[in-house]
Amino acid sequence: MQLVSKTYSSAELAYREVKERILSGGLPGGELISEGEIATDLGMSRTPVREAFLRLEAEGWMKLYPKRGALVVPIPPAEAEHVVHARYVVETGAVRAVVAADRSALIAELRASVDRQRELAAAADFERFAVEDTDFHRSYVVAAGNPLLSGFYDSLRERQRRMNSAALHRGSTDTGRIIEQHTGLADLIESGDVAGFATALVDHMSGVHQLEVRGL
Repeated sequence: MQLVSKTYSSAELAYREVKERILSGGLPGGELISEGEIATDLGMSRTPVREAFLRLEAEGWMKLYPKRGALVVPIPPAEAEHVVHARYVVETGAVRAVVAADRSALIAELRASVDRQRELAAAADFERFAVEDTDFHRSYVVAAGNPLLSGFYDSLRERQRRMNSAALHRGSTDTGRIIEQHTGLADLIESGDVAGFATALVDHMSGVHQLEVRGL
């Protein structure tokens, strides 16, 4: 029983570590890696790493090639636009619900998030900045109090974070502009301007991901 527990925890550790590297850009899309190199890096046997790779393949993050290794699946060309469309629907719906109630605690949370973003940007800690960026948007979705909406949004969270990390790593994203836009979004939520928020959100997301958001 103890061996099973140890194997399971090692597999979970390998899964979490490799997935974190994919989401943070440490393992970029298109890179071919082997069980052996990851096992050596993590100080464990190949068996738990193999289990982790199979799990990541099932989730669509990897493609396994016998005797060759595992390919980190690149971000599909259309994925950014699909995620942005889905986020727009969820986030504008959430804000519409949020402005109908007391939002003072939410505004304080959003302002605190912007402050943390400034600190992370100043420290050039882009990985944590990408996480904080994602959490900023999630705050008002959760504040809407709809668990179905929050659950669906969380299913987009990892894809959103990976895209944000990729943009930050390639230097195509201006953190100062992101912080300025986040401040503006918080202002619009505070004033209850849902239409203004929707317009600003499109500008924000299209700028971050460098794409024209069709149909919004």
